[in-house]
Amino acid sequence: IQELLRVMRTIDDRIVHELNTTIPTASFVGKVDPGQTCKELYESLMDAHTSRERIIKNCISQTSAVVKTLKEEREKAHEDVALLKQLRKEQTKV
Repeated sequence: IQELLRVMRTIDDRIVHELNTTIPTASFVGKVDPGQTCKELYESLMDAHTSRERIIKNCISQTSAVVKTLKEEREKAHEDVALLKQLRKEQTKV
């Protein structure tokens, strides 16, 4: 999931470049509608943020379910060190 998030952050990481290529220079003002191109950039950013938020929330939900299951198993097997390590790892992930 970290790799997926890194890829999804590309537009944010390159925002200065995106703005420089979206806003026309004086020689291109008549050929490009700056309002439309800025609107498209904004929509692209919002789509990226929405997708990223959905993925993060899904990951949290799935990891929380795993933590809940591991906690239940831990209550049954207090002496299982490997289970405790796995539980701590998942809790850290959340």
